[in-house]
Amino acid sequence: MSAVLLHIMEVSPRELVESAQADFEGPLTGYAAGLLGGDWDRARDVVQDTFIKLHRQDPEMIQGRLKSWLYTVCRNRSIDVLRKENPMLSSAGEAFENLNDSSPDPSRAMEERERHAEVMTFLDRLPENQREVIRLKFQGDLSYKEISDVTGLSVSNVGFLIHTGIKRLRSLMGVEVNSD
Repeated sequence: MSAVLLHIMEVSPRELVESAQADFEGPLTGYAAGLLGGDWDRARDVVQDTFIKLHRQDPEMIQGRLKSWLYTVCRNRSIDVLRKENPMLSSAGEAFENLNDSSPDPSRAMEERERHAEVMTFLDRLPENQREVIRLKFQGDLSYKEISDVTGLSVSNVGFLIHTGIKRLRSLMGVEVNSD
């Protein structure tokens, strides 16, 4: 993690945003694109809005939880975008329920793209809450505590959902699952 983030209280809002962009812009954009059905333009707009909000935020209010704060704002902004398109959506679950995940980066090798597409196909078969925590864990590289902060679920519930979701993914993909 950058030195700027370690001393968050000693930096200007501009320095905080620049450091956060360097560390999180790519992962946040990928996360938002996944939430927004693969729409990379809207995802970049959501991430830009996230960093604008960070610039306006008192650095002391987010000390020690910048990553989860960024993902929470990004998630909420994505929900706002989806609700604006369909005002009848009443929950995050409804907003994300019928979305497909984004396409993998085109620079990746064909085999990796095919494997990723296969996993995403199976991921879409999981319940929305399992999909979301798995995306936050593996696409966003968030800890269980950070996922808890983003989603409002307990840390133990996050762990259960990830464990159950991965076990189900393995089963769907025909990978032998050990009984725990």
